[in-house]
Amino acid sequence: MEIKSPKAVKALLVMASLVVVLAGIKAATTIVVPFLLSVFIAMACNPVIVWSSKFKIPRWLSVISVILLIVIFGFMLAGLVGNSMTEFRQNMPIYKEQLNSETLWISNQLEALFDIQLNSSLFLSYLDPGIAMNMATNLLSSLGGVLTNFLLILLTVVFMLFEAESVPKKVHIALDDPSMRIQQIDKFLTSVKNYLVIKTLVSIATGGIIGLWLFVLGVDHFMLWAVLAFLLNYIPNIGSIIAAIPAVLLAFVQLGPATAGLAALGYIASNTIMGNVVEPKFMGRGLGLSTLVVFLSLIFWGWLLGTVGMLLSVPLTMIVKIALESNPDTKWIALLLDSEDAVNDEASELKETEPES
Repeated sequence: MEIKSPKAVKALLVMASLVVVLAGIKAATTIVVPFLLSVFIAMACNPVIVWSSKFKIPRWLSVISVILLIVIFGFMLAGLVGNSMTEFRQNMPIYKEQLNSETLWISNQLEALFDIQLNSSLFLSYLDPGIAMNMATNLLSSLGGVLTNFLLILLTVVFMLFEAESVPKKVHIALDDPSMRIQQIDKFLTSVKNYLVIKTLVSIATGGIIGLWLFVLGVDHFMLWAVLAFLLNYIPNIGSIIAAIPAVLLAFVQLGPATAGLAALGYIASNTIMGNVVEPKFMGRGLGLSTLVVFLSLIFWGWLLGTVGMLLSVPLTMIVKIALESNPDTKWIALLLDSEDAVNDEASELKETEPES
């Protein structure tokens, strides 16, 4: 069968090329994942370098200072996970005893109020505090497995930060635009940078609020849950739920149902405020992704790049979306990835620009 349509041939070639590229990335994850981490770290840190240059601070000094902060944060994170695991193992008998008493109380209340017979052993198997801790530590440990190339990532970040100023010019020249007249390139680079910076700051604020709230409630390992909330905040909607499960479960085991409810309320309030008020105010509704796209991107990037791909799934999808928006021929694909609010805003703008009959 002969395919005469040029568009059909082009679509087939694009799809075939995409399959080849994805297969290559999948085969080279040991190289691609550290490189992607380096790129995201460099893009998140570069605004700090630019800001410090306004105070006449030499670029090399700013880069060294930022790298030292990254190293300190990395060692603190490693020590935090190790200490939390050690303390958790020591407190495991206490947690199990408290869980038994809480389960017995819930079982008695359900039987007295609603005549519901609860299988305590089955309930305990689902609420095993060890499972909650393993959820968090497995995620952080798998991320730590990638950070075995910590020195390589740091060196790559250093070189990227030193050459960050020349990247836009190189991109323009590479795309045959030496006079820098194509605005789509600048729009793409600026949008990606702004998204990563805003998302990182919002994630830091979210982790700080969660950590402070859990500290006030007296939940053990509150710093570990704060770090987990910071990392998983890059995954909107789903990430906050995943981050809340182990912390709320531990609060239930350690301090009872009331404190667990307050902990859950803190997660809901912080993510609602930061995700629905603060983040859209600085980022704009137009950069939103639909919940379905977020979930599918989590599965896709997790399959392609592992745990790091899951953490970076939304930033990576956002970069793809921004790139598609920058090209008029592919803007319709970016629209399919939009959230409902962004689509409604787009529809309202089109309606306003339509000529009156």
